[in-house]
Amino acid sequence: MRRTKDTEDAVHKLDRRTFLDLLGLSGLGLAIGPGCVRGDAGRGPDEEGEALSNGSRPVSAFSLRTRLTVDYGVPFPLVSAGMAFVSLPPLVAAVSNAGGIGVLGSATEPPAVVEARIRATKALTSGVFGVDFIVATGPTGAFVTQDHIDVCIAEAVPLVIFHWNAPEVAWVDALHAAEAKVWVQVGSVAAARHAVAVGADGIIAQGSQAGGHTRAASRTKSLVRAIRRQVDPALLLAAGGIADGAGVVRALWHGADGVVVGTRLVASTEAYAHPDYKARLVAAGAGATAVQTFFGPEWPDQRQRVLRNRVVRRWAGRESRIPDPSPPPATIGTTVLFPGVLDVPYEMPKFSAIVPTPDTVGDLEEMDMPAGSESVLSIASVKPAAEIVAEMMTEAQDILDVLAAGVLEADVLEADVLGAEPSDGDAHGDAHDDDSDHRASAD
Repeated sequence: MRRTKDTEDAVHKLDRRTFLDLLGLSGLGLAIGPGCVRGDAGRGPDEEGEALSNGSRPVSAFSLRTRLTVDYGVPFPLVSAGMAFVSLPPLVAAVSNAGGIGVLGSATEPPAVVEARIRATKALTSGVFGVDFIVATGPTGAFVTQDHIDVCIAEAVPLVIFHWNAPEVAWVDALHAAEAKVWVQVGSVAAARHAVAVGADGIIAQGSQAGGHTRAASRTKSLVRAIRRQVDPALLLAAGGIADGAGVVRALWHGADGVVVGTRLVASTEAYAHPDYKARLVAAGAGATAVQTFFGPEWPDQRQRVLRNRVVRRWAGRESRIPDPSPPPATIGTTVLFPGVLDVPYEMPKFSAIVPTPDTVGDLEEMDMPAGSESVLSIASVKPAAEIVAEMMTEAQDILDVLAAGVLEADVLEADVLGAEPSDGDAHGDAHDDDSDHRASAD
């Protein structure tokens, strides 16, 4: 990313309120001082390789050079979430070509579909990319098997990510033997410890404000800090509530080596999501999401954060009252599974967990649309993934430049500025909106 003289001049002219606006914290009685982004005001901003006060791995002072960018040879510490149905080769390649790491999503894809999508991704990018698998079993069987692992090995995929449960040790060993890296997404310190024990090279700490399926009992900030202190994996990424540059800086401050971005990239040109789903993300405001467990005859009783629509307003928090058989309509629409490879027509049953895509026809007021409670607040339009990555990274670097320039006074950055998270407006007394309540058991 080239920075112009005009950009540099603008950075150094930022006043206190503009800086707080960038961080989403305007109106608070805060002050910021030079050097604090390093967690140690006694060290200068030119001392590369120092560690953050919370134990994060070394990074270049006041830059986006982190352990992730160094170890994986990418310009930016940004990874796209491997979202099922949505993260297909065009989105993956766009993120990788923009300087991040794109990740293919997989749900119930057969190995042959995964193979085809890996090859399609390779045709679109020479950058680093990965494949994400759900370690779980649904009515049709296991979502990931040894055959899926064998495909990744045969195709020399550089990064394989697992979530929901930890992968089998044999899978990790086989991937390592093929020189692939293995990451595991977790929602707790205990799960992070287990992932490290089975050989994970990296941990994705997914906070409770994240969109989609999540097991987190803590928000992203708290989870990242706890894992860094108590587990200290070699590589730690933050997921949940990160959709702008300020979110990136907050994540790095709290000990992450990079960020995983999902909801913001659903609202990208390349994402394989229904246009109305994308439009709803743009229109969403505070309180636009809820956590529920009723979506998913394809994968029943799993905690998931989604956009509020008619069916969510009716049943979120009232799952025990859903009659059996389910109320009408019996079918909410049609879609196509494994598009571009097998093109399997699919009738979507009531409460289907299949996300609406461009192939979907039906009533989106009845459908499952994953979304992060904080991230939707930062989405103003649908735009190409490369622009999203560039804007996030530019904003993050601008914030770091302000800190390096020392143009703002005082010294309470950690406690009052980067220690805060923006309000998502989701706690309205509904148990499924309040992250402190986990009776339904959402990187």
